[in-house]
Amino acid sequence: MTDHVTTPETAANEKIDTSVPHSARIWNHWLGGKDNYPVDQEAGDAYSAAFPDIVTIARSSRAFLRRSIHYLVAEAGVRQFLDVGSGLPTVDNTHEVAQRIAPAARIVYVDNDPLVLAHARDLLGSTPQGATAYVDASLYEPDRILAAAAETLDLTRPTALILSGILGHVADYDQARSIVRRLMDGLPPGSYLSVNDGSRGTDPAYEQAQDGYNETGAVAYFLRPVEQIAAFFDGLELVEPRVVSVPMWRPEESSSGEPVPIGQHGGLGRKP
Repeated sequence: MTDHVTTPETAANEKIDTSVPHSARIWNHWLGGKDNYPVDQEAGDAYSAAFPDIVTIARSSRAFLRRSIHYLVAEAGVRQFLDVGSGLPTVDNTHEVAQRIAPAARIVYVDNDPLVLAHARDLLGSTPQGATAYVDASLYEPDRILAAAAETLDLTRPTALILSGILGHVADYDQARSIVRRLMDGLPPGSYLSVNDGSRGTDPAYEQAQDGYNETGAVAYFLRPVEQIAAFFDGLELVEPRVVSVPMWRPEESSSGEPVPIGQHGGLGRKP
């Protein structure tokens, strides 16, 4: 490992700011996790009081990630994953889903929040046949991300880039598209892009709640029109059903009936 890769021990020594709510920790709170602080719980509870369905959105986003990884491993044959903005460990992390099907799968997680890094040990429990690594880097450093990922992944082979609920934190849309493009440019043909993010045009109550949250001074997350989310896949071959509300993307059979659209859209695209 080089200095790009942060161990849980070094991360634990970094300062964790508990005075400002953080999206990864709030997300963890909504999912029933314990890796959060009172400031995150207060912000998360205030949000869910105004918009209770945020918990459904959080869980649906996670379920989309699980289904898309299953497709990538079981149907597309992908064995390498670059998960940028991975957030706090929860259930069915990328390496757990991938390595259940293909034990030799290799995964690199990327984040730059000290609390997330302090829990990196929970993301490094690879099978003996495969590998996992954790890179301390910002989404705004695509070249550094690729260089560090290459220490664990063979970037001459198809790799899936995972951007789950992270691009909404980039206020400037052109900059967000540039980040995606630069990361995909570093991956070979046959690689995939998986994106899911908060969207506009489906749930006005969600839009009102998120806009209100952004005005509190917490780390903002910007919902985008579906066509802007779809444009992240420009130049790629979209996997059916293309870009849709995440519960509608290859849903599993369930006794709960037909999936209902929510303000979270995603898709999967292959680099030709």
